[in-house]
Amino acid sequence: MSSMRAVVQHAFGGPDVLRVEEVPRPVPLPTEVLVRVHAAGINPVDWKTRGGGGMAGVLGEPPLTLGWDVSGVVEETGFGVTTLKPGDEVYGMPWFPRAAGGYAEYVTAPARQFARKPASISHEQAAAVPLAALTAWQALVDTADVRPGQRVLIHAAAGGVGHFAVQFAKHLGAHVTGTASSARHDWLTALGADELIDYTTVRFEDAAKDIDVVIDLVGDGHFNTSTRSLDVLRPGGLIVAIPGGVSPELLQEAQSRGLRTSAFLVEPDGPALTRIAELIDAGEVSVEVEEVFPLEQAAQAHTRGESGRTRGKLVLRVTS
Repeated sequence: MSSMRAVVQHAFGGPDVLRVEEVPRPVPLPTEVLVRVHAAGINPVDWKTRGGGGMAGVLGEPPLTLGWDVSGVVEETGFGVTTLKPGDEVYGMPWFPRAAGGYAEYVTAPARQFARKPASISHEQAAAVPLAALTAWQALVDTADVRPGQRVLIHAAAGGVGHFAVQFAKHLGAHVTGTASSARHDWLTALGADELIDYTTVRFEDAAKDIDVVIDLVGDGHFNTSTRSLDVLRPGGLIVAIPGGVSPELLQEAQSRGLRTSAFLVEPDGPALTRIAELIDAGEVSVEVEEVFPLEQAAQAHTRGESGRTRGKLVLRVTS
C-alpha cells in the first residue's frame, strides 16, 4: 500500500481548512523508522500554525499536514537503525519545529527521536504526552535546573503542558504553586500542587511571593502575565516565558530588578521521553486526556481546543 490517509490543509485559515485526503505514504531513509500512527496529539501550536501563525514560517506555504505528537507501532526500519525494530510500540515528537505530518496514518523520522511507549497507558494517552511533557520537562530540568526545596509557580497549570509541569516539579522536590480556575483545584492538588491560585478572582502577584522559577504558559498578551510575574520572583529568580518568548521590554525590566529570563522552544528528545515513560509506568505521573476525536473530526477537535478551557489534552484516533 503506497498511499495513506492524512489531514491536509491547502490554505491557512479556520478549522474548516482541515480535510482528510489520500496522500503518498512516506519511506524511511537510513537511520529512520516508519511508524504506523495509532493516535496523534493536538497542541496549541497546531491551531496557531493552521491559521498562519505558530510554526507556519518554518513549515512554509500549504499544502501541509499538521501534528507533531504521535503514538504507534514501528512498521519498518531504515538502514542503520539498531535501537528499534518492527512491532515496537513507540511515541515521540519527531522533527519539531519542522514538519512531522502527525495527523496521518504513517510518519517517518529518525529512530532516536522516538522512545518506547509507556506500557501502562493506551496509544491515545501516549499521544497526549510528547510535546506537552517534553516542554515541561526541558523547561524545568534543563532550562531552570529546578532543585529540591525551590518554589515554582506554573501559570495555566491545568492545561496540557501545565498538568505535566505540576507533576514534574513535584517529582523534582519543588514547592509547587499553580494558577487555575477553582474548578481544577482538587484535581491539581491530587497531581501534587501545594498551593493553587484562582486567577479569575485573585491577582496571582498578591498571593504568591519568593518564587524561584516561574513557568509561564500564558505569555504577555491580554493578561500581561510574564511582566506581572516579575513581581513574585525572589532576587535572582527566573521566568521561563514559553508561548510568547522574552520581549526586549520584559528583558530590560527583569534585568533592572536583578531577575533572569529565558525564552524556550521544545526539541525532540528520545532519552527524556524514555525517562518520562518510566515515571508514567511507575505511577508517578498521570496523563489527562479530555477527549478523543476520530481523524475525520480534526476540525472539530481544533474548534474544541481553541475554546481555551481544556483540561489536559485532546487527541485524534488515527487507527482503530
